[in-house]
Amino acid sequence: MPEDKPRLRRRHFGGRSAIVFPELLRIGPVSVHSYGTLLMLGFLASIWLASRQARRLGLPGEIAIDLGLWALVGGVIFARALFAGLNWSDYAADPKRILYIWREGGLSFHGGLLGGVVAGALLAHRRRVSFWTLTDVAAPALALGYAIGRIGCLLNGCCYGTPTSLAWGLRFPFFPGSGLSTQPSHPTQVYSSLGSLLILAILLKARGRLRAPGQLFCLYLALYSVMRGAIEVLRRDVSAARLLDGITQAQVASGVILVGALITMLLLAHRPSAELRRRQTLPAGPWEDKADAVSP
Repeated sequence: MPEDKPRLRRRHFGGRSAIVFPELLRIGPVSVHSYGTLLMLGFLASIWLASRQARRLGLPGEIAIDLGLWALVGGVIFARALFAGLNWSDYAADPKRILYIWREGGLSFHGGLLGGVVAGALLAHRRRVSFWTLTDVAAPALALGYAIGRIGCLLNGCCYGTPTSLAWGLRFPFFPGSGLSTQPSHPTQVYSSLGSLLILAILLKARGRLRAPGQLFCLYLALYSVMRGAIEVLRRDVSAARLLDGITQAQVASGVILVGALITMLLLAHRPSAELRRRQTLPAGPWEDKADAVSP
């Protein structure tokens, strides 16, 4: 079957251009979209990292596949539902567009996080494992998957930032087929991806020092919330809607999550558990000192 060339959109304006690949390739009537492809790559990479983390915590690596599948279903449903709810004016005339995730993108990370937590709690109950241990399995994987997924946003031409005069500012199409482009803008998708990779590095270093189950996940939530709150400053009124005066919806959610994560992290540190004692006997991982693996 013949394969068409990928549809490449380049918008020229004022000597600058942005390249987006909303459609990577087309095989007959089937289109392969960049956003959905990068989401899938992020998911597979997350499963790989989660399986390694599970084995470090004394769980079978296969539980990462179960956790990933459960979280994928719950996360996508909640993420799309929250995104559509916050942007209902874009879907009111044609609600079936809510189902076009692979084509148009449009997922709320905070909604996906909530859906993933709900799915993880159900899996923990079903498999009779510690819920907090499962969250620690997921924490590094979330950072890696998010970093890859944001590249999908870049290729899709969404989630960009405010105008900038910096040399790396890019122009993005206002909407597909419009022929109109933005002013040179902050590529906040790239900022988010690099920030998430930095968070991943911090988690890999800190996981040998945070011994209480659930603390690693809380650290991820705290770091992500700080990063997201900062990047929203560059997205405000462009690809991020305000909820309060000068504050975006995501900043409000990130602030609530940050406070909750820090409080929970402190509470978990003072919560004795058999899981904590078991973790103290585990061998050191490749990113941590041997002393960290046996001391609380």
